[in-house]
Amino acid sequence: MRRSTAPGPADWRAANRANWDERVPIHVAGSFYDLPGFVAGKDTLQDFELAEVGDDGGRTLLHLQCHIGLDTLSWARRGAIVTGLDFSEPAVAAAAGLAEQIGAATARFVAADVYDAVHALGAQTFDIVYTGLGALCRLPDMTRWAQTAAALIAPGGFLYLAEFHPFADVLAEDGRTVENDYFQRDPIIVDVPGTYAYPSAVTTATLTVQWLHGIGDVVSALTAAGLRLEFLHEHNRGHFRFPPGLRVPQVYSLRAARVE
Repeated sequence: MRRSTAPGPADWRAANRANWDERVPIHVAGSFYDLPGFVAGKDTLQDFELAEVGDDGGRTLLHLQCHIGLDTLSWARRGAIVTGLDFSEPAVAAAAGLAEQIGAATARFVAADVYDAVHALGAQTFDIVYTGLGALCRLPDMTRWAQTAAALIAPGGFLYLAEFHPFADVLAEDGRTVENDYFQRDPIIVDVPGTYAYPSAVTTATLTVQWLHGIGDVVSALTAAGLRLEFLHEHNRGHFRFPPGLRVPQVYSLRAARVE
């Protein structure tokens, strides 16, 4: 259920953190993330991510909004020296436990708000700053996000983003009906129990605040932050299933390099 009355910044951040904190044990225990399979060697990265990032062996990689760290540690398994950052302390603890289980000795996880990442990481910079699916809708300000990401990129490095396409955000659950305004920029209040990983789970922190960011918003913020867009790709894979011959963009990916 969506509602139109938004809490203030302090309240939306607290509401979102409480929501994620409560869902960490559900995600850790459930089949959606399949932690036993991951520990046994399952990879969570998309084929296009691997192709577009390229060889990351030996490079430093920062994963912003890493949740329980599966994508972060998938990069570590490929040789990257990884740092994951998330505002949920239970998520960071779960990620650190997974790192220990799979022997990712150099992986580290930091609990901090994404907008505080530069300070929380001691102004360290990274060869790759990575953000995965479902992250940007949790943030209100793309300009500030892009400035933060740019400040974390080392000379010669780049930001890589894979994200759900904002066009898909305007579709109803049937994947065919347009039910939301693509140009809506006000906060979207979502008040539903459960979790995408386990819809029938019993939860008490049901409210989250989200935002819809158009591709133009994201690209413009990155270029204004001094990054050079290297590519923007759209992909028709995602959660929706369409009749044969009907395809729409469901995911997009981009790479933006630090300008020397």
